[in-house]
Amino acid sequence: MSSAIPTADPSASNAGKKKPIVIITIGMAGAGKSTFVQQINSYLHSQEPPSPPYILNLDPAVSSTPFEPNIDIRDTVDYHKVMKEYNLGPNGGILTALNLFTTKFDQVLGIVEKRADTVDYVIMDTPGQIEIFTWSASGAIITDAVASSLPTVVAYIIDTPRTTAPATFMSNMLYACSILYKTKLPFILVFNKTDVQPHDFAIEWMQDFEAFQEALASHKGTTDDEGEPTYMNSLMNSMSLVLDEFYKHLTAVGVSSVTGAGVREFFEAVEASRTEYEKEYLPELERAREAREKSLKAVKEDSMSRFMKDLTLDREQNPAAASADRWDPAAYEAEDEDDDDDDMDVNIIDRSEDAWPGQYIDVTRMRPRNDEGMAWPRPG
Repeated sequence: MSSAIPTADPSASNAGKKKPIVIITIGMAGAGKSTFVQQINSYLHSQEPPSPPYILNLDPAVSSTPFEPNIDIRDTVDYHKVMKEYNLGPNGGILTALNLFTTKFDQVLGIVEKRADTVDYVIMDTPGQIEIFTWSASGAIITDAVASSLPTVVAYIIDTPRTTAPATFMSNMLYACSILYKTKLPFILVFNKTDVQPHDFAIEWMQDFEAFQEALASHKGTTDDEGEPTYMNSLMNSMSLVLDEFYKHLTAVGVSSVTGAGVREFFEAVEASRTEYEKEYLPELERAREAREKSLKAVKEDSMSRFMKDLTLDREQNPAAASADRWDPAAYEAEDEDDDDDDMDVNIIDRSEDAWPGQYIDVTRMRPRNDEGMAWPRPG
């Protein structure tokens, strides 16, 4: 497979010992996220010298993956036990499993940062139920935690054959727009499955407003019995005008996760996103962090001032109680040790110590993994 994929200049990612770029893959169910992750994993392994990525699987419900992740949520959380213990459905089980995993994400981030000197890319494969990651608190926490430490780019995977209808295309663009403005991170539209359907039509619709209008007018169901535009047609016309400015700031690439076509162009877009991250996201992050710290400091000072006034008044009114109010350091230390013991009950497993971390896996030989070693939830 490596001979069929064009090689990229590895110096772009290795020069000056740059921090690795985190690629967060997001997309609708069936868009081909996991297959896409496998293809870019294979591509990086095929480079000279090989540049294996560090892969995180955040989908607790997947039965098997076409790649071997370095950190796998399934090693920490048992999705089926979560559903059983908390009486949840499939989507609720995935969301709860992701929430449990997020409570240990500081360990994940620590492991990834330790590997930063030895890898150029960190790839995160998210759950197929897109709303579970994009609109949940855990998804926001994971995204913000990663983006505050390492250059991060969001790769929005689109099922190209299912986007040929103007209404479906518009739905995908609206979802992409919402994710972009929610994360405020460099954003790449990845039109997947181009071996089945070329993505030229989508690029044309994004660059030429009139071309989309013509496609919309010629599509069935856009006019009523009297030949007048339907409400949906008028709505999509209006939305296409709104998104016209949005398209100008997007990077779009076409990729085939089966043949590997377009993977090199994708990584060129990823490298370009590093500059965008450093020039736009980092300064905004620092401003937000300073504003938050300033606000927290003001609140803390105000709370402390009111506390001291109340304490002074209380001691004046209750001198006997004030004399008995003393801090016991020994009791505090014992309680702190108990908290530390509880925190170490469940740890993240780093599979990098095993042979061939992030290795290429032949899809035809995939096998369901066993469920041994699961730590969550704890019955009783």
